[in-house]
Order: sequence, then C-alpha cells, then structure tokens
Amino acid sequence: MTIAVNELPNDPAVLKRMLVDLVEQHAAAERHLARIKEEAGRQLEAERAARQAAIDEAVKAAVAAILRRYYGPRAEKFDPRQLLLFGQQIEEASLDSSSIEDESGEKLVTRRIRRRHNHGRQQLPEHLERIEIEHDLDDKACPACGNERCRIGQEVGEQLEYFPASFKVLRHIQYKYACTKCDHDGYNPNIEVAKKPAQPIDKGLPGPSLLAHVITSKLGDHLPLYRLERIFARQQVHVARSTMCAWMRCAGELVKPLIDLMVERVRQSKVIHTDDTPVPIQSPGAKQCRKGRIWCYLGDKANPYIVYDYTPSRSRDGPATWLAGYEGYLQADAYGGYDGIYHSERVTEVACWAHARRKFYDAQDSDERRAVQMLAMIAELYAVEREAKGAIEREVTDAADDARLALRQERSVPVLAHIKAWLDTEGEVVLPRSPMAAAITYAKNQWTALTTYTTRGFLNIDNNASERSLKRVAIGRKNWLFAGNDAAAENHARLWSLIASCERHGVDPQRYLTSVLAKIGTTSAEKFQQFLPDVWKAEDAAALAATYD
Repeated sequence: MTIAVNELPNDPAVLKRMLVDLVEQHAAAERHLARIKEEAGRQLEAERAARQAAIDEAVKAAVAAILRRYYGPRAEKFDPRQLLLFGQQIEEASLDSSSIEDESGEKLVTRRIRRRHNHGRQQLPEHLERIEIEHDLDDKACPACGNERCRIGQEVGEQLEYFPASFKVLRHIQYKYACTKCDHDGYNPNIEVAKKPAQPIDKGLPGPSLLAHVITSKLGDHLPLYRLERIFARQQVHVARSTMCAWMRCAGELVKPLIDLMVERVRQSKVIHTDDTPVPIQSPGAKQCRKGRIWCYLGDKANPYIVYDYTPSRSRDGPATWLAGYEGYLQADAYGGYDGIYHSERVTEVACWAHARRKFYDAQDSDERRAVQMLAMIAELYAVEREAKGAIEREVTDAADDARLALRQERSVPVLAHIKAWLDTEGEVVLPRSPMAAAITYAKNQWTALTTYTTRGFLNIDNNASERSLKRVAIGRKNWLFAGNDAAAENHARLWSLIASCERHGVDPQRYLTSVLAKIGTTSAEKFQQFLPDVWKAEDAAALAATYD
C-alpha cells in the first residue's frame, strides 16, 4: 500500500500509532506465512512418510513372499473363517483344494487318517517273478510213537526281495562264409558275413537297454552322470561320464525325426499350454553360467504329447518360431513375449487363474482382509471346475465339452461378474504401490484372457499342467546343476519330450526307450507313427495280451 506524504498527519503521536500498527501487521503477516510454511512442511513430511511406509510394506511383503516360497509350506491355503474377524461372512466357503490338487497333481491330504488293516497285508503284484524256496522238516519222525509223519498241507508266505541290476555282455558272433571251390579254382571266393541287427550307436558300446537306462536315470530320475559312473563302478564296470554324454547326444539325434512328428501333432491341438524355466549353460572362460530357457508345449487330449524346446535366451523369437502358423488357443502366463503371437489374431490368449490367485495370496501379509475376500471368490470358481470334473466324462467328446461349457456359463460367469465389480471398487482405494494394488492391476489387465476359459468347454481354468511339466527341469537342475552347452540342452529337451509323454500315458520310459532305440534306426520316416507313446502303448498291450492268450 502506497501513501502520499501530504496525506500523512502532522501529529507525531498519530504517526507513532500508525507506525506501530504497520509493524504489528507485518509481524502478523510473517507469523501467518510461517504457519503456512510449517503446515506445508508437515503435510510434505506426512506424504513422504506415507510413501516410505508404502515402499517399506511392499518390500516387507516381497521378502515375506520370497521366504515363504523357499522355506514355507507349498500348499497355498487359507481359512475362510478369517473373514469373521472383519464382520463378513461367505456362504459355503471352503478350502480351495481344487487349485492345490491341480498344481500338485494328486489329491490333497490335510490329515493322515489311520485305517485298520481289515484285509491283511496288500497283495504283491502278480507280474513279479516268483521263486519258490521249500522248507522241510529235518526230522519227520513222530515224537510220540516214532513213525514217519506224512505231509498234510503247506503254509505259503511271500517276501519281497530286491536283486540289483546287473550288466551282461552280449557277444555278437557273425559267421563268415566263402566258396572253397571258387577259391581253389582261383576265382573270387564270394566271402559273406552274416548281418547283425542295426544298433542305436553304430560300432558303439551300449546296447538299447543300457542307453535307455542312462537317459532315464539322468533325465527321468534326475541322477547326475558322475553318480551313475560311481554306481557302475561298484559292479567293476568303468564308463566315463564323458562317454555317457556322447551316448545321450547320439540318442538325441536318433530320435529327432520322432520329436518333429510330435511337434507337428501338438501344433494341431485346439489349445496348447506353454511355460518356460531357466537352465544354466556352462560358458567356457566365464565366471558363472549363462541362462538358457527350456519351454514346454502341451497338446490337448486329441494330441496328447508334451514337447520341450530350448532357446539360448528368453527372447520372444523362441515361442514365436515354435508357434509359427498355429491357430487356436494358447494358455500361458502374462509374459510379454507372447504379445506378438496374440496380435496375429489367429491365436487367442487364455490366462491362468492360478497365477492371479498367487498374487492375492502373497498380498495377505499387507492386506489380509481383501486377500481373503478374493481367495474365497476364486475358490468358488474352482468349486465349479471340481463339480465339472466329477459329473462329466473325461473323454474328448463334444457332448462333454458342451456340458462343461453350460455349467461354467450358469455358475462361473456370475462369480466372475462379482469379482470384476470387486476389482473395480477396491482398485480405487488401495495404496497404489502395495502388493494388493499390484494383484488387482494384474487381474484387471488380464481380465479378458482370464474369462476366456468360460467361452469353450475344452479350455482349462489355469495353466498348472505346464508348470508341473517343468518341475522335472527344476528338480534336475538342482542335481546336475548345468548343461554343458547349447547343443546338450537341445538334446535334453528332445529326450525330456519322450520321457514326459511316456509318463503322461502311464508308460515305463525305460522300457519304451529300449524298444524305440532298438528299432528306430531301421524304420522309415513314414512308419514313425508306431513310436508315438500312446500308439506304442496300445500295440504293446495288444502284444502282451496275445502272448498270454
């Protein structure tokens, strides 16, 4: 405010009062400004503390999730009665055992039930060889009268015994023949050597059964070759692990055309399940191994094979190359490398509810109320799937798919609508950087793909099947630690394809590989159909039945 000099009063007392008023006004303004700055500082500090608290909670939840993943129980379960702590109730809420059973591949056992042995000891399998050992009396004389006692019967008891596997040497004797008359007359004696069956490795040491045993021991039973080398040494047979590596490499090359046939069949599926996991690859001169990737591709029930593929990295080129030309449904996680495949519009994305559920499960440490609410709703979805499994035949028929689809449309779609409304409502009030916000964002971003399974009866609610298929890689990785190079990893992927497909059909992989390795070298490509695990199983069962008849 500006005051002209001629407007000021001439009275000194009045001037003093005006000066005092101006000073007081200035002091009041400064105090008000100080209060504003102090309030702004407190607000800024509160916001900073809130952000730090959110970060601390996120870090705490992440650490808890990591510790739980490595050291906690594997069963992801919760008690719906926890909702009562928050004054809420959920009707007919129960343990989400379906997702746990699907992930583990076996029935959930929450408590060991003691059963009485009403029927005695379980009978031993009939196919095992019986070796009879007779026990007779040394003294058959009657202790009362001295006459020889006669046999009136017998008591038979069976004992299970183990005979260690043993090596045997097969001596192939090829007889030579020549014409002595032609030789005597000075002509070509026409020498001919009897042919022997073709072997898996030409002029190699191992027979088909030994080769199958080495492959199954390492890739099926996760036994490193150096341990197998020591096991063989106990029988005074010395086979270097490098030699066994060479055997496996030759076997992998031998079955490559069969794997190509399985790949072609899997690509004909209406839906393919896929996932990937890292595998360490030894790098000469480097301080540590680099990471390659093993991908698995599971065919549907009409093409029941599991095929593994190896890529040196996790780039999108791996699945894009393998799935080139495929048209149908692809069920996988939210890895961005699949986006290019979906953009082609020939492949429809199907997301995994187990992945979405796991994020809410991990958010329990920071937001238990909301996590339990969502887990209970997801349990309702799995209850529908469990009911469908129990009520619908498992054969691949259009009628079964239609019945499953109708049940999902009637029961699952309303639950999904409730879940979507819950996500939209709670997503607006949770802390932006909290684990719960991350779980809600994941579910909302994947929502279309998460609901796709309700549009077709042959689709699954989750991708647990492919995750189980990769467990063999994870278990093996902890034992043999790394693959020697890219070629070795590719070879492992081929042999895993045969072992996993055998296990899918309940076939003994060692017996199957023994048969395949003995015949595939002399079989034309047009007849490789007979080596597919399901075809081989049917033909083998028919051959056994004919033998017993």
